[in-house]
Amino acid sequence: MKNKDQNKKFQLTENFIQEIIDLINNNDDKKLSNSFVEIHHADIAEILEELDFSHATYIIKLLDSEKTSDVLMELDDDYREKILKNLSTKEIAEEVQELDTDDATDIISELPEDRQKKVISKIEDKDHIADIKELLKYDDDSAGGLMAKELVKVNENWSVTRCVKEMRLQASEVTRVHSVYVVDNNNKLLGRLSLKDLLVSNPKSNIKSIYISKVDFVSVNDSGEHVASIMQKYDLGAIPVVDDNHVLLGRITIDDIVDLIKEEAEKDYQLAAGITQDVDVDDSIYKLSWARLPWLFLGLLGGIGAAALMGGFEEILFNYPILFYFTPLIAAMAGNVGVQSSAIIVQGLANDDINDSVNNRLFKETVLSVLNGIILAAILFVFIYYWDNNIDVALAISISLVAVIIVAGIVGTFIPLFLNKRGIDPAIATGPFITTSNDIFGILIYFMVAKTILQF
Repeated sequence: MKNKDQNKKFQLTENFIQEIIDLINNNDDKKLSNSFVEIHHADIAEILEELDFSHATYIIKLLDSEKTSDVLMELDDDYREKILKNLSTKEIAEEVQELDTDDATDIISELPEDRQKKVISKIEDKDHIADIKELLKYDDDSAGGLMAKELVKVNENWSVTRCVKEMRLQASEVTRVHSVYVVDNNNKLLGRLSLKDLLVSNPKSNIKSIYISKVDFVSVNDSGEHVASIMQKYDLGAIPVVDDNHVLLGRITIDDIVDLIKEEAEKDYQLAAGITQDVDVDDSIYKLSWARLPWLFLGLLGGIGAAALMGGFEEILFNYPILFYFTPLIAAMAGNVGVQSSAIIVQGLANDDINDSVNNRLFKETVLSVLNGIILAAILFVFIYYWDNNIDVALAISISLVAVIIVAGIVGTFIPLFLNKRGIDPAIATGPFITTSNDIFGILIYFMVAKTILQF
């Protein structure tokens, strides 16, 4: 029977944090170390982020590198960067030696170039150094930048007996064995090995006769988004990475992809909110301000443009002041419809679900906009007619609403598709950019339609 305490979730409390601070201030290293024995490295990271840097660094230096290396990878990037500044190159090297090559490379890449060389020079494992140097050559968001060198591979010409022996040796260096890959004498990926087939096969059989040739893989230069799409589509826990000659270079595991998806989602969310840089709540006021100002400035220009447009229709506003009352509604509907349309397209692009042509997508959105526009315009027509008792005004505003919704839907569909074709993140199109542009289009269409119907 399992101990119930093993199933208890760690709870971070103010009292616990204060106890840790008191132990540090009293230099009670033994008791401090014992406090972390049963705590998962992810929970330790949460504790450190509640402490100031000097206390967090004290704990990192006190605990064994085998544990703190995993703790460092759980920390927020900016927080980890500040802690690394407080560690010596030797201490960083000790942490890096305990990590898989992909995580070790992430740590090294965050250091200044001159410090990278010093840390690498203090790593004792030469193979680990060679792997890190290789991974540093790839872009962070490419398959090469995401992969780890640790994996289990066997040669097609090995017997089952030798294969098992070699797998045992290799597995000791791998944190999790997701798959066993089969290669030829030139290290070219041929397929994968089923553990079940291995167990039931004759010990003298060659791997060539039992391996599965069908194996999903990605190229070392593929984008991280492409890797995520493949792993999601085929529900993979890990995927091998090959070069242009199909030579097996490494593997990417699902935990790395989850981190990538999270980072991309945060980035897209900030873009959609009109924040141009990757920022956190703890960043300086200066950095936060400059991340927000560009889109706020665009919104200011859009507001000035909308005011200028309304100034050009001063005569019709004087004669039909009711038009002024519905200007915010028209602008809001234009912005809302544009954001809805662009959000659906951006989501489809992110999930690789959009396979039809741009014309088909625009046609579908136009039909949808016409349907929604007519329904909303009918409701608005009844309201305005009973309010103002002027059928021409009711028609002008209602028809304007239909036209505005159609145009906003088309713009909201076209812009993210256009940006994606040009290699620009389409998430931009779900933010202030689309809202501001549709506000201006909406107001222009509104007054042009009203002027035509009311004959001004």
